[in-house]
Amino acid sequence: MAEQKATNVHWHEGDITRDHRAKILGHRGATIWFTGLSGSGKSTVAVELEGVLHEHGVLAYRLDGDNVRMGINKNLGFSAEDRTENIRRIGEVAKLFADSGIIALSSFISPYVADRDAVRELHAAAGIDFIEVFVDCSLEAAEGRDPKGLYKKARAGEIKNFTGIDDPYEAPPSAEIHLHSDQQSLDEEVAQILGELRERGIIAA
Repeated sequence: MAEQKATNVHWHEGDITRDHRAKILGHRGATIWFTGLSGSGKSTVAVELEGVLHEHGVLAYRLDGDNVRMGINKNLGFSAEDRTENIRRIGEVAKLFADSGIIALSSFISPYVADRDAVRELHAAAGIDFIEVFVDCSLEAAEGRDPKGLYKKARAGEIKNFTGIDDPYEAPPSAEIHLHSDQQSLDEEVAQILGELRERGIIAA
């Protein structure tokens, strides 16, 4: 985790708790963390899930890898160190969203187990649900989709440190949800996630 540089800082508790916010919204906050190769379908599932949750009156917000890199993480590249800091920052942001009662839908390749585990521990320490969703897809299928043309550029040597080509992807050993996006329909994937949310009591059955 990042070093605490600021000194003489103290956490200030307010009077309104997580339970107060959940009562207003009618559901609890949580972080759903989508991880997988580029082109595996992380953002596609997150967009569909956000829409379904909205239809059910559940407040959710998507935190997408590219979108975040155009704002809060615009000063980070794709080295191992920058990837770690990218995930650390967004883990903190997702935790704040979840603490506010919103379901944070975080779609990041997040290729390293240690980085994802650090975000999981951050949520566990705060008593906030963290649901890791492994959007599993073969490299061949993901590269065949190549919606942004990134694999083509990586194969041509135009992009360095590209996950799955010249940088590793460490699959989750025990994700709460394991999707197979090259075998399941989008409706099946969303239904699987909704089932987990209902089972945990995050949203109503």
